[in-house]
Amino acid sequence: MNARSGPDFADPFPQWVPDAARNYLTHTESGLSIRAVARACACHPSTILRQVRKLEIRRDDLLIDGALKSLSAQASAGSGEHQKGTISMTSDSNPTEAAGGFALTQQRIDQEACRILRRLCEQGAVLAAARDLDTAVVVRETAEGDQLRTTSVDREIAQAMALKDWIACLDPDAKIARYYITGLGRAALRRLTAEGENRASGFADKLAGDDTDTGWAMMKLETGRTRPARYTPAESPLIGLARRRDRDGGYFLTRDMVVTGERLREDFELAQLATGGNLDWTYAAVGRMPAICADATPAARAAHERVRAALHDLGPGLGDVVLRCCCLLEGLETTEKCMGWSARSGKIVLRIALDRLARHYRQSQGDSGPLIG
Repeated sequence: MNARSGPDFADPFPQWVPDAARNYLTHTESGLSIRAVARACACHPSTILRQVRKLEIRRDDLLIDGALKSLSAQASAGSGEHQKGTISMTSDSNPTEAAGGFALTQQRIDQEACRILRRLCEQGAVLAAARDLDTAVVVRETAEGDQLRTTSVDREIAQAMALKDWIACLDPDAKIARYYITGLGRAALRRLTAEGENRASGFADKLAGDDTDTGWAMMKLETGRTRPARYTPAESPLIGLARRRDRDGGYFLTRDMVVTGERLREDFELAQLATGGNLDWTYAAVGRMPAICADATPAARAAHERVRAALHDLGPGLGDVVLRCCCLLEGLETTEKCMGWSARSGKIVLRIALDRLARHYRQSQGDSGPLIG
């Protein structure tokens, strides 16, 4: 966002609020003219006008309307001490947020969004929100047409994601609004996952997250050059490896290996419903599987058993690498570090593990396997 200028101009909104929403609220709440806001942002008045019109049209969206109302209430609460047309600057930690506005920080939004956007990347997944409910849910349709709830979302997080254009609703007038992940949402997910993986690998200082409109998570090298991440978490690291070629020019992972890995991931996602979704699976490959909830559905229980059988057949080492790369979506570098392996050895072990996993599926379930759900 362009720096706002002038001794009497500042805004009371958290740093995570997008520029368009910030300018819209500054115009509507503080009474500043379009030209005054444009001068403060060092841009043309027509740019601010388009932003204001776009937000006004999108007030039909229940999440966007709710976000703007909460931010407006926060601004109104903080403007009592100031003259009309001037508002003091506050940060994400300002007490006025907790007093009735958005008690959100960018860090919390990023943490929650990484989990939610990943779920929304699954085939048939939508975020469902209703006007009279404080919590939204992410559901996806199974092959049999059933709706499986995969995670819940705090309403304020869903509102922030909608305001950032990470999710969008095609029918805002429906009783139950259904939101889909957008291109900006996918770009944000790539950026957030790249940041998280680099922090886990100890290379956070080399990370340079991209703007959400670039469509790629960019990693800054020591030379100052940038390059796109090799894979997206929505696809899993297998897709990135499948694009790499070996010395002979052939793809490092065959299509069958990728399908096998995704088959395990589908079972894993469904098995998480049987365990409550928040338990640690790190040691599942050595027999320490998360316990099944008493109210788990038969489909989730069956998926839990299929994951247990596959990891038991592979054993430690091979089971660990497929669990981390296919299910937990860790990069190979992170897996190698956690397992204590030498650099660039993980992809060899992964290839062996996927070949062994494919043989397990053929022997236990046949070529196609059971229906998911």
